[in-house]
Amino acid sequence: MKELLENFNLEKGFELILEYGIPLVKAILIYLIGRWLINKVLRVTQKFMLLRKYDVTLEKFLLNLIKWGLWILLIVSIVGTLGIQTTSFAAIIGAAGLAIGLALQGSLSNFAGGVLLLLFKPFKVGDTVEAQGIIGTIKEIDILQTKVITPQRKLAIIPNGPLLNGNIINFNTEGILRCDTTIGVSYDADITKTIEALRKLATDHPLVLKDPAPQIVVAANADSSINIHVRPYTLTDDVWTVHWYLQQNFKPTLDAIGVEIPYPHQVEIQKQGS
Repeated sequence: MKELLENFNLEKGFELILEYGIPLVKAILIYLIGRWLINKVLRVTQKFMLLRKYDVTLEKFLLNLIKWGLWILLIVSIVGTLGIQTTSFAAIIGAAGLAIGLALQGSLSNFAGGVLLLLFKPFKVGDTVEAQGIIGTIKEIDILQTKVITPQRKLAIIPNGPLLNGNIINFNTEGILRCDTTIGVSYDADITKTIEALRKLATDHPLVLKDPAPQIVVAANADSSINIHVRPYTLTDDVWTVHWYLQQNFKPTLDAIGVEIPYPHQVEIQKQGS
């Protein structure tokens, strides 16, 4: 009787080992190998991003996304190895993802916009841009929104979805800007002499670039003045300095050569009573 009981226990134990032990060993091996592969993939991906000089925010986000995605796949593989049905598990994850996606449509649009902004880099922190009707300097680029400091030192927060889908004008891409301004002179003015005086005014300023050369051209023969465009080029950071310099010195320059800047006049007509 004792001998039969021992044989029974050995046989039962062997069956249990075959049924549960081997899948458990497989699961442990899959876990160990999978963890090593995940760390390897993350290290290689991080090196690649450093070589490509990805934005730090985008780098952290993509690494976390890859990390959690690989860990979910690893966990599903381990669960399947242990004999647990993964079909319902995957269905639950899919249903949860769909529900979250429907609830956060606007946020997901901003999220996708943030990823693309950080990936394609139409601008960077410190650039001056015009977008969504706002002109200002980029302070911070987050996954969901971009923060802009306006010339009035106001903080503008623009959602990344509309920002990416709209027009973006980057004033820093080329490194130089044209300072556009217009001055009106009298029809009695010597235009050639006036243009030469305005050209000298622009080129004398040390912040105005020689190449490209300033453009001084007649823009229009208006109702009461001849309008002249004065368009010097300067570095992006110096554009306002040059602009205020021109505005301050237009009148003294034209006064020195006897050219009048016309201004509106009012004529009062009085009717003499009988």
